[in-house]
Amino acid sequence: MDIVLYPDPRLRAKNKAVDSFDESLAKTVRDMFDLMYSQQGVGLAAPQVGLNIKLLVFNATGNADDNESEIVLCNPVIKSKSKDKELAEEGCLSFPEILGNVMRHQSIVIEAQNLQGKTFELELEEWQARIFQHENDHIDGMLFIDRMTPASKALIKNDLLLMREEYGADANS
Repeated sequence: MDIVLYPDPRLRAKNKAVDSFDESLAKTVRDMFDLMYSQQGVGLAAPQVGLNIKLLVFNATGNADDNESEIVLCNPVIKSKSKDKELAEEGCLSFPEILGNVMRHQSIVIEAQNLQGKTFELELEEWQARIFQHENDHIDGMLFIDRMTPASKALIKNDLLLMREEYGADANS
């Protein structure tokens, strides 16, 4: 399992609902956590590993030893968002070494399914809410560069061009 890098079309593809809550899904989730930790990430969505399903994992601590903080969400839906928003710098494993400022809701309530397919509701605030919104955007085919402030996007313009050129070169080799 590898991280899919921008501009791979799988990052923008339509994603299917998770409908099989079996051992294969559990293994995929474990592999996603392992990859996320190995890349010093705090969240990872299935499209980022080339799987176009509505699945995301995160651990706001980023610490592999803190598995109590691991959250797995299948088929998440945002039920409500706070009016309060906050601008903060974000990065993304699909955009190595690229950072930019993104506005996010400070708190959200979501509904999702766990690894057994059981539906639950979860309220997330601040850092956890930001991570979820970033990863959930991946499920919707949206990338953090789409939400960056114009100033941040201007600063990374050349980096994005280079990533597109490198991706094109890979496709032709």
